[in-house]
Amino acid sequence: MILESMGYALGILMLVVILLDVIPQLADWVGRIHIGRFDNEASWNEAITDRGIQWLRHTPKIKVTDNTRFVVIDILKGNYTKAAIQHWQEASLLLGMAEYLRHHDDPRAKQQIRGYVSKTFDANGGWVSRPEHIDGAILAYALMKLDFLDPDHYKPALDATWEMIQEHIGQDGTVEYRKYMKSYRYVDTIGFICPFLVAYGLRYGKEECIELAVKQIKEYERYGLLEQHDLPCHVYKLDNKAPLGLYGWGRGLGWFAIGLIDAWNELPQAHKHKSGLEEIVRKFAKAAIRFQQSGGHWNWTVTRGETRPDSSATATLGWFLLHAARIDSISEECMASAYQAIRYLMKVTRRNGAVDFSQGDTKDIGVYSTLFNILPFTQGFCIRCIHAYRHQAAAYKKTA
Repeated sequence: MILESMGYALGILMLVVILLDVIPQLADWVGRIHIGRFDNEASWNEAITDRGIQWLRHTPKIKVTDNTRFVVIDILKGNYTKAAIQHWQEASLLLGMAEYLRHHDDPRAKQQIRGYVSKTFDANGGWVSRPEHIDGAILAYALMKLDFLDPDHYKPALDATWEMIQEHIGQDGTVEYRKYMKSYRYVDTIGFICPFLVAYGLRYGKEECIELAVKQIKEYERYGLLEQHDLPCHVYKLDNKAPLGLYGWGRGLGWFAIGLIDAWNELPQAHKHKSGLEEIVRKFAKAAIRFQQSGGHWNWTVTRGETRPDSSATATLGWFLLHAARIDSISEECMASAYQAIRYLMKVTRRNGAVDFSQGDTKDIGVYSTLFNILPFTQGFCIRCIHAYRHQAAAYKKTA
């Protein structure tokens, strides 16, 4: 009897293990039936925005590993997902909603945002759980972009974010990706911190924050961009400025792009650093356009046409180029490139509005994910893209 019971228990356990592996793959297969059937921007816009609103309260967990077998082991070890990864997923959704609400008054979206904010920040405006890593800064920036909320109420959380960034400033005066990786400077850091530093510095009169953001960008331009091609490497080593990882990693271009363009956007026209950043925007826009594929996308390795398209790179670079189009000398080519990116993203969107085929989380310097799936980060930037594009396109028509 005991052996029989043990056999039943073992059988149930094995079934659970198998189901944890099989169900996600089956769900992906079903979700991709009739993928990319959106034939106009209005219906796509509605679908991806609705999906983003739903995900605000229940954001899909993003895997740390690429394992698709015996997933239960990763879950039990706590290696399935990490809070830092979730921060930039949720931040992107909030940024997408902020752009959406700039052009629409949607009570349901605001309600969902308030629900998310209430579980992330306490009644006094501080973090419920203060981020340990700089990934949290982009979430603080997203909070500042929600115009219907009072940013000053959340000043304790914003101040804590600035303090956390200061704790990561290294010997060269730039910000470390992690405290235990003092000798490396990552391209990801540009996207994580620079927009927040500029927005926070302007709002609260802290010029040192703006100076730090500009220094972070210019140091990366100096040591992390490939000469002649202007492509960022994944990382550069601090002591000898040697590049590490891949030049032309798609999402690496995206991190550099969003950090640069949002920081530039935040600066007023008369600010002393506006023109300097604008020159970097112009140079990087031309580089990005050169490596866009004929289908409108960027591959996960942008320099190789044989590699897989990456929706996260495409969405972030599309956002960058939309705003780079404000520079007269490159306006037309940037708008055309951004439009092609949007058309591609429509083709990789599932029936339920989830944008598919984004590269998974990076494992280490030069160790990139082989999984391509949904990513809330991509969803948020698609929402940002389409609402900004439709607004800009309408504005161009009025002035034509």
